[in-house]
Amino acid sequence: MPLLVLSAADVHAVLGYADCATAMRRVLTALASGRAQQPLRTVIRPEGAAGLVALMPSYLAGDDGGAGSYGLKALCITPGNPAAGLDTHQGLVLLSDGTSGAPVAVLNASAVTEIRTAAVSVVATELLARPEARTLAVIGAGVQARAHILALDQVRSLAEIRVASRDSASAGRLAAGLRGQTRAPIRACESARAAVGGADIVVTATSAAAPVLQRDWLVPGTHINAVGACLPHARELDTATVAAGVPVVDRRESALAESGDYLLAAADGAVGPDHIRAELGEVLLGTEVGRSAADEITIFESLGLAVEDLAAADLAYRRAAEASNAGAAVGSWISF
Repeated sequence: MPLLVLSAADVHAVLGYADCATAMRRVLTALASGRAQQPLRTVIRPEGAAGLVALMPSYLAGDDGGAGSYGLKALCITPGNPAAGLDTHQGLVLLSDGTSGAPVAVLNASAVTEIRTAAVSVVATELLARPEARTLAVIGAGVQARAHILALDQVRSLAEIRVASRDSASAGRLAAGLRGQTRAPIRACESARAAVGGADIVVTATSAAAPVLQRDWLVPGTHINAVGACLPHARELDTATVAAGVPVVDRRESALAESGDYLLAAADGAVGPDHIRAELGEVLLGTEVGRSAADEITIFESLGLAVEDLAAADLAYRRAAEASNAGAAVGSWISF
């Protein structure tokens, strides 16, 4: 069976935020209904190493009894990479046929992670933000900050986009670089507090280990997509925000084991497992409620799931194969 190799540029060429969001709705629903399977990710943090390596296997059953697919994401996370002009996430996603197990595609994991993470936040924002929410504040100025701005601007009628970062120059460069690419006006703010003040959609997309968002900055009814903290010892939200908010997660098991935002608030005695209201898939299925009142502060705690990578990789593979069949080759086909 030929193997398709998709570079970062190839993935971006075939995988758009809106289409990926549709794939995320389907796979999160499949996970909640038992048609997708994944264990907790395996993470190795070697002593003295520059970062860590994570392995994320998954399986998604086919529709109506059809063939499913296997996925395996192998990812290195290196916090120092941005200083060298690199994404913190480096690795690959392996897509395999669900009947034979034969590998069919290898994709750049940085691009898959970038697009599917923002696409899941699109889904969470649709489910949890107030319909009239129109002011977006993004804390962070890296790959995920940029992706979330583009993805949310595409699907919502925003009045304003604000960007803030610990490095104000980085926020300024991001805002300047995106002018003309967004429908809503975008500007850099001098601080996270200034960006968040009065905003009704907030994205935290940082590599911070300590809170970058505080409860007293938030107005009633705000929705938060907490994207950056994916390790037990790192957090972006202070305890008061987590305690006052209504958390919805991509997977309870993952949140209880890996989410520093939740675990550190729990260590402070402010929350327990029952504080997590639902998984996104359960809200999509209608078995659990997301937002239940206009003044609630909703929090989507985004950790990233192996099944999301699988669904994104499968969609990219199918789109690339369709393009190649139509004579517009995307990626490289090799005999393996």
